Amino acid sequence: MKIGIVGGGPAGLYFALLMKKRFPAHKVQVVEQNPADATYGWGVVFSDRALAYLRDGDADFCADVVAGLEIWDDLAIVHKGRRTAIGGNTYSGIARLELLRILQEHCRRLGVDMQFERRVTDAASFADCDLLVGADGVNSVVRQAHRERFQPSLDVRPNRYVWYGTHQVFPALTLTFREHAHGIFIAHSYRYNQTTSTFIIECDPATWARAGFKSMSDAESRTTCQEVFEEDLGGQPLLSNRSTWRQFVVVDNRQWSHENVVLIGDALHTVHFSIGSGTRMALQDALALYRAFETHGEDVRAVLQSLEQVRRPVVDRFLAAARHSFIWYENIRDRMHLDPLSFAYDYMLRTGKVDHEGLRKKDPAFVAAYEAQRMPHA
Repeated sequence: MKIGIVGGGPAGLYFALLMKKRFPAHKVQVVEQNPADATYGWGVVFSDRALAYLRDGDADFCADVVAGLEIWDDLAIVHKGRRTAIGGNTYSGIARLELLRILQEHCRRLGVDMQFERRVTDAASFADCDLLVGADGVNSVVRQAHRERFQPSLDVRPNRYVWYGTHQVFPALTLTFREHAHGIFIAHSYRYNQTTSTFIIECDPATWARAGFKSMSDAESRTTCQEVFEEDLGGQPLLSNRSTWRQFVVVDNRQWSHENVVLIGDALHTVHFSIGSGTRMALQDALALYRAFETHGEDVRAVLQSLEQVRRPVVDRFLAAARHSFIWYENIRDRMHLDPLSFAYDYMLRTGKVDHEGLRKKDPAFVAAYEAQRMPHA
């Protein structure tokens, strides 16, 4: 069987690794437009559930990933200058480049044909493949080639964000909300090794316009953001890596496959960074596609039909939670009046996946403090 994979990110490489390890006689080729050592962004974050999925897929690969993880057991909300910690939230971070390096190394050992710095402009060069996997991100060439069949929806959200790094090391996944003369700024930050953290900054369109980011250079943008988050950065500068202001694009597709062509990862669906599960979802897509081959063998039509039947309900629930989350951020002005404890409580319930009692199980002390504040004389 010949498998062509467009896109050498986590989704494409993980699927290649799983298939080549289980079916060594298959010809598996990955084509990626960027160099092997180039990647956008800084670190990626996993929940403890995500690591369980990785162990279920390939224990050797998972062990190498775990060896490089930074792990923490709570998250923190900074509002009105006060830090509120909520326990029961186990997360871990790793440099995105390190994750890709590990994936590439495992694929190389297995004999996966990886071709970097090769730009695919159409899908015609994969006509002889039994399966073509579009794992080529938000601007997927594979999806565009079969646009009428996949029927994609691309929803450009209004908030602006920029993905920086910093050598300020955060002890936990931290969400910081700062009011400034220009408006409200939000930082999503977490460490991914012992010296570096991801620092994503988000603001609404009005704040972005008042700050003048449109006409700023990269250095000017970082200087402005450093001033806003001076208290949080501890004197450390923001670091840039193709760090430009963007708008998040919510990608969804009515159909997941067409004939022998299938989409996975960001080409299929995007998960807003506010719930920190984009890489997890990409890896789970790859694992689910692989599991379908385990079940149905080389019957590609049956594989792709099974994939969508099994995976779509899970993805739809997750995307619904992500929508609740980014809408919460887009309407943050309506919540900035809340006291720090109430604000943190509202944040924790924003997606609908956790309710009051679920939050109590995560962190009984936090919920008890919230209840005592609301009913001090009870």
